[in-house]
Amino acid sequence: MSARRIACRVACLLGPTASGKTAAALAFAQRRPVEIISVDSALVYRGMDIGTAKPTQEERALAPHHLIDIIDPTESYSAAQFRNDALRLVAQIEQRGGIPLLVGGTMLYYMALTRGLNDLPEANPDVRAELDAEAARDGWPAMHARLMLVDPETAARLAPNDSQRIQRALEVHILTGRTLSAILKDPKKTQESEPEFVPIALEPSDRSVLHARIEKRFDEMLKAGLIEEVEALRARGDLTPTMPSMRCVGYRQVWEYLDREVDYPTMRDKGVFATRQLCKRQLTWLRSIDNRKIVDCTAEGATEAALEQIQRVIEG
Repeated sequence: MSARRIACRVACLLGPTASGKTAAALAFAQRRPVEIISVDSALVYRGMDIGTAKPTQEERALAPHHLIDIIDPTESYSAAQFRNDALRLVAQIEQRGGIPLLVGGTMLYYMALTRGLNDLPEANPDVRAELDAEAARDGWPAMHARLMLVDPETAARLAPNDSQRIQRALEVHILTGRTLSAILKDPKKTQESEPEFVPIALEPSDRSVLHARIEKRFDEMLKAGLIEEVEALRARGDLTPTMPSMRCVGYRQVWEYLDREVDYPTMRDKGVFATRQLCKRQLTWLRSIDNRKIVDCTAEGATEAALEQIQRVIEG
């Protein structure tokens, strides 16, 4: 007997931080036999639970979760790796009769999954060394300004100190003569068996409501032990603030606080601000997806509306 063909439509519940993605996904898991595939670049790290708002063990018991706690904070995980892993998981879940549901807010992962990254060049050590030298001399905000001149669309999605992604975007432009944003819009090279990923976007009609949620949640993280979590990570002795894991929102600000570069109120305010900036970038990515199904995440009944959209995708 031949293997079951991958379903043609897979629901992808996307949204900025604090938009209610996890609550909606878990609510749907109580209705249908779903397996959740995380679309989140921070949830991949083991030992980083509080600051990433990782689903609890109790929540993960409601449905199988994938691509959570898969690497050590010293390691890296690329969008290309995510694409390969997600396609493999979707096929496996379908073959065992489950329903795959992608949930998260790392839009670069979603773009890689749906548009492919086949035309992106491999990392070039010489170009990266040159860019690192320029950044050491001028600073990453200056490199961000440089990126704004050649690829304003990508620059608008990145924070001025997001060294990893600024470097990659500049590297792509140097190596190919094209912008990262343009390459990501190229027609996707797909295989016939790949499913259609249908984006369901949790977007706020009133951004101030989302900002209030973000502030409340960051305060709750601090009360839950975020500082102690970062202290434990620092105590390992093999992590640095320049690593992708420690540049995650919240962890970077707490690391500065533990280095006594800022006081507690400043750390708290910088953490809230950085999370709001992340939210802004996520919404910029989201709004570039033309075929998305929009759910107002700040409206009453948002969770139920999201569940209805997921059901429609599955019933296809």
